[in-house]
Amino acid sequence: MLNAARLFIILGLLMLVIGGMIYLASRLGIPLGHLPGDIHIQTQNLTCFIPLASMIIISVILTILLNVVIRFWNR
Repeated sequence: MLNAARLFIILGLLMLVIGGMIYLASRLGIPLGHLPGDIHIQTQNLTCFIPLASMIIISVILTILLNVVIRFWNR
């Protein structure tokens, strides 16, 4: 049970860091969601938004971050 509690604390802190990074990105003027490669389709009755470029950038950043954390965790 103690391991599950630690996991939830780590996941909560990770979510806090990710949320803070997204907040800072918006405050610094980084246009996440409005990058070239983000698909926006709008018709009369339908609006569809697929942020492909933003998702790829966030995925690369999180992959690098998690690899750094795992390397320091296993020392």
